[in-house]
Amino acid sequence: MKEKRKGLNLEKEKGGGKTSISSSGAAGFVSSGEAGKRRSIIADAILHIYKLKLKLEKIKRELSIIDAIKREHLSLLKQIQYLPKVKVEKTGKGFLVKVICQKGGDNLIPILEVFEEMGLVVLHAKVSCNFYFGMEAIVVSEEEEQDGLDVKNVTQAVVEAIVRHVEGADRSIKVPVVN
Repeated sequence: MKEKRKGLNLEKEKGGGKTSISSSGAAGFVSSGEAGKRRSIIADAILHIYKLKLKLEKIKRELSIIDAIKREHLSLLKQIQYLPKVKVEKTGKGFLVKVICQKGGDNLIPILEVFEEMGLVVLHAKVSCNFYFGMEAIVVSEEEEQDGLDVKNVTQAVVEAIVRHVEGADRSIKVPVVN
């Protein structure tokens, strides 16, 4: 049975005694079914916002990882742009020799030959060939007296060995000497 009173629709079910009221006007009533739908929509929206927030956090983590990789690669590129580098420091009775140059070829052999020609013995050396050739060595003179051996002479000899080694590939190589 339906009744209409001033913009309200009343419906009664026979036998159940259940009444629902809905409004076609501005000051309306909400049925329990509509409230449930709204709660469900709000819960779904909150869940969706939470999932989006988790995705955003994941993207931020991935972005920070990518940014760290980018910084590492840029750092390596800066080092490679200024290759080769030779740095020699006086340490106690010997020298600490640091060499960085482009990867490829037998870079170690000419450097070791120069040490031998100068009467230097390698006490300790670290060599790396991942992205570029890098060597760090501690060398000392075979003799007690180091006639004519100083930082400048050792640096120049190592630089010349590298230049001679790569001379066939590029005759216009410029080797910066870092002291």
